Amino acid sequence: MTEIWFASGIVADGSGAGPFAGDVCVDDGIITRIGTAPTDAETVDLDGMLLTPGLIDAHVHFGLSSPIRAQFGFQLSAAEIAADIFTTASRTLDAGFTTVRDTGGIDGGVVDVIAKGKVRGPRVLSCGPVQCQTGGHGYYGAAWEPTELWETHHIPGLAALSLMSGNADELRRNVRESFRRGATFLKLCVTGGVVGGHDRLDDTQFTTAEIAVAVEEAAARGTYVTVHAHNNAGIRNAVMAGVRCVEHGTDIDEPTAQLMREQDVALVPTFAVIEQVLDPESSLDVDPSARERIVGTRSRMIEALRIAREAGVRIGLGSDLLGSGQHRRGEELRLRAELESPMQALVSATSVNADILGIGDTVGMLRVGMAADLVAWKRNPLDDARVFADPDMAAFVVKAGLIMKGDTQ
Repeated sequence: MTEIWFASGIVADGSGAGPFAGDVCVDDGIITRIGTAPTDAETVDLDGMLLTPGLIDAHVHFGLSSPIRAQFGFQLSAAEIAADIFTTASRTLDAGFTTVRDTGGIDGGVVDVIAKGKVRGPRVLSCGPVQCQTGGHGYYGAAWEPTELWETHHIPGLAALSLMSGNADELRRNVRESFRRGATFLKLCVTGGVVGGHDRLDDTQFTTAEIAVAVEEAAARGTYVTVHAHNNAGIRNAVMAGVRCVEHGTDIDEPTAQLMREQDVALVPTFAVIEQVLDPESSLDVDPSARERIVGTRSRMIEALRIAREAGVRIGLGSDLLGSGQHRRGEELRLRAELESPMQALVSATSVNADILGIGDTVGMLRVGMAADLVAWKRNPLDDARVFADPDMAAFVVKAGLIMKGDTQ
């Protein structure tokens, strides 16, 4: 008998509708019924806990789970880097995240071993290495290191942060190489960034015509492009080139938000990483200049969130956590709940993120026919969003019908 009911709980289905008392039936990894469990059913007693869809983080970097400067300074073995990646994957699952979109850092082997069940972790969608302009954001080599040596930092099948392109032809070649390695979507850096010393936030990177090359290659494979972008010029270049999603979006203004809405381009803000970089007690190993560059970013991103929401832009949720301090991934929901509401944070982290990732027909909501990705919370995070940030509060985590965390006895 494979049918099991998660019973006596309160259901928040990910749609934004109010929670309701109900039991959820799971059979062969799929939600088959929502209602009242039969008296003779095999059940998991939730004892009044809130049951939500498995959370989705639309912006993770599993391949950057080690101290960054040590990783790119050849100070760590491949074994230690692998151990850090798989530890982060396991902790992500335990925190209630059953799906993530890795936006640069892992190679295809990581996706495969998690999918095969050889190591614990969430469902992973990956872009493979990020596509970056020569000398732009995403390059972490030393100033004296020739660009052509950058790929020596890659560990085939495990870690590959970025590929450098000097023109459209090189970008097309690198995009095709990423797909060869198993990428299921593409990410480009089209502005400067915070964690890196070779660019500025107000830089634009790649031309509209170059970005369009990646969009063309993605469309040929039935997928999409998302972009790392902070400033409006870079965002507008990317939107006009046909990308589907913008990561960060720090300085989005009203005209840019309206353009995004007209072109159905989504936004994934990333607040947790800002707190991580600014925290002097953080274990994050980045150049001290990163803290100087991020000053003022949080307030601007808050304003961009407000503008995008008022314009009707689809707004997902991503943590962008780096290094070894990725165990409290739900902190992103807590931060978003402070700016909007716990329910809005939950919706962004479930049904909206699933839609942005192109998997909204299978995950992101508790509905009959959907994959059985579920989280039962010891306390109600809709009453206190700090619960989302505490991995210990996730009493049960179910991925595709399998109980990955929780004692059913």
